[in-house]
Amino acid sequence: MAKTVKPADTSNSTVITPDGPQIQCTDTEVTTHKDITYSSPTADGKKLDLKLDLQVPETAGKKPLVVYITGGGFVMDDKSANLGQRTYVADQGYAVASIEYRTTTTGSTYKDGVADVKSAIRYLRAHADEYGIDTNKVAVWGQSAGGYLAAMAGATNGTKQFDSGDNLDRSSDVQAVVDEFGAGDLAKIADDFDSATKAAYLAPGSFINAYVFGPDSTKTVVTDPAANKAADPATYLSESSAPFILLQGSDDHIISSSQSLILLDALKAKGVEATRYVVKGANHGDMSFLGDTKAGLPWSTQKVMGTITGFLDKKLGI
Repeated sequence: MAKTVKPADTSNSTVITPDGPQIQCTDTEVTTHKDITYSSPTADGKKLDLKLDLQVPETAGKKPLVVYITGGGFVMDDKSANLGQRTYVADQGYAVASIEYRTTTTGSTYKDGVADVKSAIRYLRAHADEYGIDTNKVAVWGQSAGGYLAAMAGATNGTKQFDSGDNLDRSSDVQAVVDEFGAGDLAKIADDFDSATKAAYLAPGSFINAYVFGPDSTKTVVTDPAANKAADPATYLSESSAPFILLQGSDDHIISSSQSLILLDALKAKGVEATRYVVKGANHGDMSFLGDTKAGLPWSTQKVMGTITGFLDKKLGI
């Protein structure tokens, strides 16, 4: 965690002051399907069953799908995280799937993580009738490391590069991306931080470099710019990429706030619809795994979550 942080650049962005009430759910009944195995890839030489939890509101008609990707520094993938926020989105009329994905703990890289997100999307499309899902309306929503994977999934619409495994007759394309405080250009992930933090993030074997090169590599995203480019969502942007919203805390001590501005500029340069929101005074939003239970409060306000669901309503036509 950074000791010092540069002031956030709010250029071409909308600033949200996260005051007002926290989110509250209505009395809509939501059915939860737990521990659905959606893929069984190899990780660290062994078969690994990846699971998801799916929340489906008990309302009429097929539901747009939101695939939630939790954060965890590319080390953790706890699909039970942020239950309150996920339930709130389901309460608005969406089927919400929270997924596991491969991390550095099994020697996996970003290529595996992106493949897992796409596998989950294909699986849910293949089982749409069983769960009442509208296959034409799919979004990805990620936080932190999950925001990075969501950005990669949405950027790579129209390409099969990261598609592998089962249900390959189904599309992994998405119609919207919600990227909350996610990484992008990994070589610049600590540019807003003090020199000691920046050195630690970019050192050989760091959590960043392990997720790009594997745990035993001495390469870094700085010394291997081609590898950094291959891991950057901006590299894959095209006219097929999904619309984005990027949400970033102005006082983020985990991922530099400039990461979302870099990606915003890249999206606009490619003609991809994108809006960036800066949440005033907010730190990194999923620091509960570090013991900070208050950092997430700005992110669960009605103002911030209403911004997210308003975007989903517009793009998925609910």
